[in-house]
Amino acid sequence: MKMPAGVFRSLLIGSVACASLWGGIAMAQNYPVKPIRLVFGYTAGGAGDVSARMLAQKLAEILGQNVVVENRPGAGGAIADDAVAKAPADGYTLLYAAGSTAILPALRSKLPYDVARDFAPVSLVVITSFALSLHPSVPVRDVNGLIALARAQPGKLTVSSPGIGSSAHFAGEVFKMMAGVKMLHVPFKGPPEATAAVVSGELDVGFPSVTGALPFIATHRLRALAVTSARRASQLPAVPTLDETGLSGYERAGWNGVLAPAAVPKDIIARLNAAIVKAANTPETKDAFFKQGLETQTSTPEQFSAFIRRELTQNAKVVKFAGIRAE
Repeated sequence: MKMPAGVFRSLLIGSVACASLWGGIAMAQNYPVKPIRLVFGYTAGGAGDVSARMLAQKLAEILGQNVVVENRPGAGGAIADDAVAKAPADGYTLLYAAGSTAILPALRSKLPYDVARDFAPVSLVVITSFALSLHPSVPVRDVNGLIALARAQPGKLTVSSPGIGSSAHFAGEVFKMMAGVKMLHVPFKGPPEATAAVVSGELDVGFPSVTGALPFIATHRLRALAVTSARRASQLPAVPTLDETGLSGYERAGWNGVLAPAAVPKDIIARLNAAIVKAANTPETKDAFFKQGLETQTSTPEQFSAFIRRELTQNAKVVKFAGIRAE
């Protein structure tokens, strides 16, 4: 008896779907069977690159395959982001994302990829807290005093950053937005120059990384009022968070985490997440991160996804508030 064409098509579609499902399960169970590329959008040598290589080494031990860090600098990280967004969704090309991944969409309207659509978050790995710091000549001792002074003299206080669109720049703009103050933003070409401007007294306020600020805090050339992360920085345990000082809900930090192309199977995402959490939280890795000024902060894929969504939303508000334009 001849099978009706509609029934045949349904059976064929079902067979293809089953084959695809079982193929995906088999791929996830065997994963990984070849080296993994961890793409990083900046040059070698910085703290982000060093942490990527530390993570890659531990992941290789856990997964039983080489994990190779590939530096693809350019366009503020967008070249690397785009390459991974368009890579095969097999789990062998991953992005070691930085805070810029969530900043760029707010600054550039024509990116060739969509962060929310084209990536599958795997895990946050590390954060870098910034220290709200003053030159000692600024006559305040705490955050409330700084806010009062800035409100009394709108636009008079100056605040440095290592560049327009940098994570530290956004930390400062979120502070101004939440505190309801006006301060004059002065961008520099990098963190050392931005910090030096406050240490010298050329500018009043800065948001250097905790690690970058420590030597100057220790020698009383900078006064740290607060840190920008949700939790106190382990390097400055006596310094409160901005949230603790009264800016309820304030949370900004530099960060790195792992993203995969959006269609990577969930079983592979789960395998990678478990490996990353294990690798990043070994005592030797946590200590190595700490020496780079980084704090281990891993997450579930769902938590990392929510974190990125919050960053994207807040960054869009900051750009609108401050009228920031890409360099």
